[in-house]
Amino acid sequence: MSRNATRNHLELEVSDFGPMVEAKLDLRPLTVFVGPSNTGKSYLAILIYSLQRHFSELAFPNDHRRYSGAIGTAWGPEGKVLTGEIKKALVDMARHRTATADTSLKRDRIAIPGPVLDFIRARFEEQGNNIRNEIGRSFGSTDKIGPLIRRGSRKGAHVVFRRRNPKDPAPVEQRLALRSNRTEFRTTISAENPIQVELKKSPRVDEILGRMALMLTDNQQDGDRFFENFLIPRLVDSLARSILSHVVGPLRLPAFYLPADRTGVMHAHSAIVSAMLRSASMAGLRPAARTSMLSGVLSDFLEQLIELDSPRYRRPRRGRDLGKQIEKTILGGSIKVEKSKLIDYPHFTYRPEGWKDQIPLMRASSMVSELAPVVLYLRYMVTRNSVLIIEEPESHLHPEKQVQFTRQLAAMVRFGIRVIVTTHSEWVLEELSNLVLASKVSKARRKELPCGSVALGSNEVGAWLFRRKARPKGSKVTELKLEQSGLFSSSFDNVAAATHNDWARIADLTKGSIPSSGGS
Repeated sequence: MSRNATRNHLELEVSDFGPMVEAKLDLRPLTVFVGPSNTGKSYLAILIYSLQRHFSELAFPNDHRRYSGAIGTAWGPEGKVLTGEIKKALVDMARHRTATADTSLKRDRIAIPGPVLDFIRARFEEQGNNIRNEIGRSFGSTDKIGPLIRRGSRKGAHVVFRRRNPKDPAPVEQRLALRSNRTEFRTTISAENPIQVELKKSPRVDEILGRMALMLTDNQQDGDRFFENFLIPRLVDSLARSILSHVVGPLRLPAFYLPADRTGVMHAHSAIVSAMLRSASMAGLRPAARTSMLSGVLSDFLEQLIELDSPRYRRPRRGRDLGKQIEKTILGGSIKVEKSKLIDYPHFTYRPEGWKDQIPLMRASSMVSELAPVVLYLRYMVTRNSVLIIEEPESHLHPEKQVQFTRQLAAMVRFGIRVIVTTHSEWVLEELSNLVLASKVSKARRKELPCGSVALGSNEVGAWLFRRKARPKGSKVTELKLEQSGLFSSSFDNVAAATHNDWARIADLTKGSIPSSGGS
């Protein structure tokens, strides 16, 4: 496993949220949630998505500024909130850059002074209500957060996410407390854990420091409004963005959520949007209908389907088309999206291999409709350093296709996409076991394996089991370990064994009453 993969792990602890009593896990390049229905797998997946939505700087360009913008405007246009101590520390940073630029000293990193770091940390902690609002929006519960707190909990729900780095003596930790009437958010950055900014990876910071250093050299900074009101606040804002990765790790990455029952949504997509358009056109002409609000994950999904190829979501394509791989190995045909010239509305079609004509997606098999969004997202929006969350990827897939799709999930991880899936499939879990076992085979011989050259290291895959508890009532989430046999120790074998035992008892009770299949 690469150092980058290890560095991008994030420890996550959740208590009293949804049906979950307790969950302790770490997010890995491929994270799998498995367990009985109604134990919180989707709750946890949506919670992670809402955190990604809040902290991401790339996924949703029109509204991600809520986070960095709140930091950027905290001191106001005149910069009056920035104390003299903070300003002096920022000026010293610029002077340090000038000094190292004129010597043989390396200037690829620069430490953030304590007063500046404290100021940024305080701005982080002001984000509690924004995080709460995003969680509520994602679950479709914007008015009240109370329904998301586990029933019976008197302390509210708690979320902790923690970043560890082997070189740092103490982790960076965020604590979020969600109660019915208030939210608390705390950020802990140890004084023993100085944060350094890599200037090559933060060109904006380097540029501003350079401009400040130039003005300092020419003694132009005293009383200069551009220096005081523009450069200094923008430097703090840029420093806050540059350390986002250090503070929240992979939560800074853009995330995309593919909800369950994608087949139904794809089939009803045009009808849903048409109804919304009709309602908008009749606004004021008739009483508003009482309709249930869509959850944020579903509304995001519908919006992204409409705007698949729009500049808002389009990402530069690099490397192979992973969607095409799914079309070739699983779908046996191609997915296409066309837009009406009149209303710029998408029309989804499927063309089986060897056919000249395309057919509407609603006439294709449920397997095709289920995987079509995955193909389209990989083709138009999801790139390296993105997070793709897929609920129940096995839906409407034959076991053989489930195995093939699990290999495609591994290919996404190898490409640089982080993947989170919820599943009830033993085939998905067993193939993941095979992919981890395949990593122990030499690269020269992997082509002989059914999975080809795709393999995942054991530290790149994390499987987490959701179990029901009686007291307190809810579920507990624990890691599924790989057994010595190389398989994840899931509960699927228990179900298979119980079913076999039922068969044996039924067969024993029906001896002599089963008619012979032979002739008379």
